[in-house]
Amino acid sequence: MELARVIGNVVATRKHEALEGVKLLLIQPHDHDGVAQGGPIVAADPIQAGVGDTVQWITGREAALALPQTFVPVDCAIVAIVDDVWGNE
Repeated sequence: MELARVIGNVVATRKHEALEGVKLLLIQPHDHDGVAQGGPIVAADPIQAGVGDTVQWITGREAALALPQTFVPVDCAIVAIVDDVWGNE
């Protein structure tokens, strides 16, 4: 499971027509202990996450399948808002 924290919103005045109504968020990937891993990335958000939320994200072809209209030009999509992570003791 790939986890990240939503750290901001991305504003795009023009985007592909299939992405109309889909939010774009800036996410910071992290490990299961909350330690940042790599740099921030932009993710399409079909589930209405917000800044500060921990989310699960996917990349590649599967990211396009996670959106309301499938096979749109995206590399990363949020697929879940994570309520809690435990068991890392």
